[in-house]
Amino acid sequence: MTAPQPPSGCFDGKRHLFAVRVYFEDTDLSGMVYHANYLRWFERARSDMLRHCGIDQRAAHDAGEGAYAVTELALRYRRPARLDDVVMIVSTVAEVSSAACRLDQAAWLGDDLLCSASLRVAFVAPDGRPRRQPPGWLAAFRALLPAEETAIESEG
Repeated sequence: MTAPQPPSGCFDGKRHLFAVRVYFEDTDLSGMVYHANYLRWFERARSDMLRHCGIDQRAAHDAGEGAYAVTELALRYRRPARLDDVVMIVSTVAEVSSAACRLDQAAWLGDDLLCSASLRVAFVAPDGRPRRQPPGWLAAFRALLPAEETAIESEG
């Protein structure tokens, strides 16, 4: 018997797509998705995006190199998702620096935007201090920048 694998996203060009289904546990008393669950979905999508880029967060952590930490986060809720909806999480890289990245994420139900997020993640050493991202990770993020941003980053 072949065991099923967990859900996994994919890239569409430079956008990472990650589908989630709304389960009863995701909703509140009103039958709408509880606001904090969008954060959980965004985190899963980001982790999946990194995995698809060849970034092994666990190996870096286990080797004592460090981990990503969210340092800024802005959310905007527009409309709710409900039980059994299939929500598409779209993640894109907006900026890359030696120690951090800014990402944009959005939860969509068809053509309807449900929630959007802009966040900054910093690579931090085990002691919590910022440190440079591993070179291969920087290259992976830079490859996902929009064309005009890639040109700007390569000049700097």
